[in-house]
Amino acid sequence: MSTRFLHHFFEPSTIAVIGASEKPDSLGGLVIRNLQQGAFPGEIWAVDPKGHDAVHGQACYRRISQLPAIPDLAVICSPIETVPGRIARLGRLGVRAALVLSGGAHLDVDDDHKGSIRQRMLSAARISGIRVLGPECMGLIVPGRKLNASYASQPIKPGRVAYLGQSGMLGNAMIDWAAGRGIGFSHLITLGDSVDVMLPDLMDYIGQFSPTQAMLLHLERILDARHFMTTLRDTSRNRLVLAIKSGRTPESDLTGLAPTPGIVNRDRVFDAAFARAGVVRVNDSDELFDALETLSRMKPLRGDRLAIVSNGLGPALLAIDKLISSGGRLAAFTEDTQQALRKGVLDVSRPGDNPVDLGGNATPERFVEALAIVAADPQVDAVLVVHAPTRLAPSKTTAQAIIANRRRFRRNLLTSWMGLEEAVSARHESHLAGVPTYISPEKAVKAFTHMVDYQRVQALLQETPPSLAFTTTPEIRRGCHDLMARARDQERECLCHSEVAQVLEAYGISVAPSRYVTSAKEGFYAAADLEGFMALKVVHEGNCHPFRYRRHPHRLSAGLLQDLAGPAQVAEGVSRLEETVHENFPDLEIREYCLQPMQRGKHFLQLCAGITRDPVFGPVILFGIGGYKVNILADRQVVLPPLNMRLAEDTIYRTHAARLIREHSQEPERDIERLCRLLVKLSQMASDLLELRGLELNPLLLNRDGLVAVDFAMDLGPAARFAIMPYPEELRENVILKNGWEVEVRPIRAEDAPLIRDFHGKLSEESIRFRYFHHKADLTQRDLSTLAHINYDRQMAFIAEHRREDDAQEMLGVVRVWNDPDNIRTEFSIIVRDDLQGLGIGSLLMKKMIEYCRSVGTLEMIGKIMANNHPMRTLTQRLGFRMRYDMEEQEVDAVLRLNDPESEWQRHRLESLPD
Repeated sequence: MSTRFLHHFFEPSTIAVIGASEKPDSLGGLVIRNLQQGAFPGEIWAVDPKGHDAVHGQACYRRISQLPAIPDLAVICSPIETVPGRIARLGRLGVRAALVLSGGAHLDVDDDHKGSIRQRMLSAARISGIRVLGPECMGLIVPGRKLNASYASQPIKPGRVAYLGQSGMLGNAMIDWAAGRGIGFSHLITLGDSVDVMLPDLMDYIGQFSPTQAMLLHLERILDARHFMTTLRDTSRNRLVLAIKSGRTPESDLTGLAPTPGIVNRDRVFDAAFARAGVVRVNDSDELFDALETLSRMKPLRGDRLAIVSNGLGPALLAIDKLISSGGRLAAFTEDTQQALRKGVLDVSRPGDNPVDLGGNATPERFVEALAIVAADPQVDAVLVVHAPTRLAPSKTTAQAIIANRRRFRRNLLTSWMGLEEAVSARHESHLAGVPTYISPEKAVKAFTHMVDYQRVQALLQETPPSLAFTTTPEIRRGCHDLMARARDQERECLCHSEVAQVLEAYGISVAPSRYVTSAKEGFYAAADLEGFMALKVVHEGNCHPFRYRRHPHRLSAGLLQDLAGPAQVAEGVSRLEETVHENFPDLEIREYCLQPMQRGKHFLQLCAGITRDPVFGPVILFGIGGYKVNILADRQVVLPPLNMRLAEDTIYRTHAARLIREHSQEPERDIERLCRLLVKLSQMASDLLELRGLELNPLLLNRDGLVAVDFAMDLGPAARFAIMPYPEELRENVILKNGWEVEVRPIRAEDAPLIRDFHGKLSEESIRFRYFHHKADLTQRDLSTLAHINYDRQMAFIAEHRREDDAQEMLGVVRVWNDPDNIRTEFSIIVRDDLQGLGIGSLLMKKMIEYCRSVGTLEMIGKIMANNHPMRTLTQRLGFRMRYDMEEQEVDAVLRLNDPESEWQRHRLESLPD
């Protein structure tokens, strides 16, 4: 997966359409007509074995080999069974890009044992390196380049929105919807059932080479979650991304993937993925365009408080219902606003309150007056105008009045012109003026909540978390790995209850006091050490898997006895449980019995937390209400690791459990912080223990004394692959500087923002200019987030960190690299504190980064150095960089070859100068 040769799709000068004729139902004929109607400026050739002289006026050839030149792009419209052979022939000719519009119902069938059509297409493409988009795609359209290589039903106008989808028919519908709303596209591409070029490849290419303002995504399935999330996070940092996904229910999910343990609806995992990437998710195609209209036209919100001004109470109440049910907030007016509204006798229903009902006789002038008052309120973040047409205030006249006075309104404005005939002209006026407008109040409110959601997820991307909540040591990781290895050696998929307790305690997670016994006699003596009533659980292969629930968990067959009083009852309980297990589950071996004091009366809330593994996104952290009915209550929020305290807090606040804590806890902030630390520890555990498949803590008891896990289970599986690359602990190392300081060189992390700010404050103006090529006195919050919160899959930053005598940490220097999506080139920068130069820190960091980039297969490292930055030029020359001078810009490009190219296209990319 890469952007290799993708420019042949987007910037072709010659196109060959294979399987084209002048028949009315010819797919290739439609493509040629669309190319002609779009005024494609290059050469168009048709290929058809029937030997026509021309197809729709374009020269036609019998065979691909007879074409007058090698086409930049081949569009294949011939029967699907011929496609693998055509791809092979095109590849041998040197064609670099093939767009396959053909499709069929048997792409995965292998009748003759030569491989399915899909397998043979991919095999043919890999032999020559030709890139293949399709089969079953609608084609691609780039209006700005007059390229319409598709069977789209109508042309589209240029714009700054890219649509990338996986359904050709939905793409056709999008074109029609966009035409009705006057929306243009920079790119419109559907992948169909593509075997080679994937959605992240297209996003990477468009992100690099197009000034696209927004991206609309339609998803049906995701094949490589790491590639998808890396690209999506990079894209959403620079432009608005809206996503709609089909297959949200089990009935419409055609992937055939196994369910995610512990999560009733797998679609929640996609919600979590989109939120981590800073993407707004919408539920239907109408919402997609409503959200686009809102987010592309509104200024950033300061909060989530909405005011409503209407000429009738009924429509306003509909908007309020939608707002509250969507989790929004109705603005509460200040006293000054209330008095101004009462003084002007503007509100006829509830004077001074929100919503403002101007009544059916409201004129356009009264609308403007009320809006000016409401929009000036500091407790209002946006205003929604809801208008139904009347004789005193026709929709168009009212819209024109509001638009003419728009500069008087200090807040974002949304409008809903209700109706169909008269309201159309008002919506048109609003659209021309750039004011978001919607058919109904409910749609307007939904669009507003999208804006709130977008700012929330974008804020999470930009926010720098507080200091690290928990870090592991090599000893902790080694101990847990040894314990899991012993279970593997015994061919066990699950850890015993006592083993899980050891792992939890190693990560600082408190567990209920327990005694583990293997017989009635041991149970008798163990019970003597415990006071009060006790609970006894038998542990065997059948009940030590996480996320497996019984209908009647308290029955004896579930392996649990409660309220045992004294050693004698415990010994009898062990015997009863042993007898029951042997009777009901004769093939299961009893591993141990867990004896605990009853926790009744000590807690006010039962919670559930854990780690599960999704077949697409890998490890997932979950949290919510606990107890034995958790699978029925389904109050679970999920989030993709790795987590920091801020992400953990956002996850917890979206649960019913958080509301209960805020209402009933004496110290809710303390309890929320405890839970945040727990989730961060679980995230660290998932990152450290890759063979951990599932972990369930249920019930997890929260009371004033703290947080304690009462019951838990863990199972093992193959090593996990994270959707978001976790912190690379293995790259940390300690070194001694020339002055005797012990320094740790490690990858940067999001929690390092305070270190970066302090480090920047100790740099000279010259050092800052050498690093940024201009003076940058202060770092903004966005700067700190960008520098500290990196994507380890494509970026790396190593810092040299020293612990001072007062035990505070300080940053001595930092080196960074930014990889291109194909890992061909990486651009580096380095900066060392002025008062510490000469200690070898720069050389140390550069050697560390060069070694890392070589290990991940990067081909070339390049850095721009100011011509008068002599120390940096000397260092890079000493490390083997060759210099390329640009005297016009007064810059020097330092270039170092790290690895040799393995293919022709990599060599071609290296020979071309970087952008």
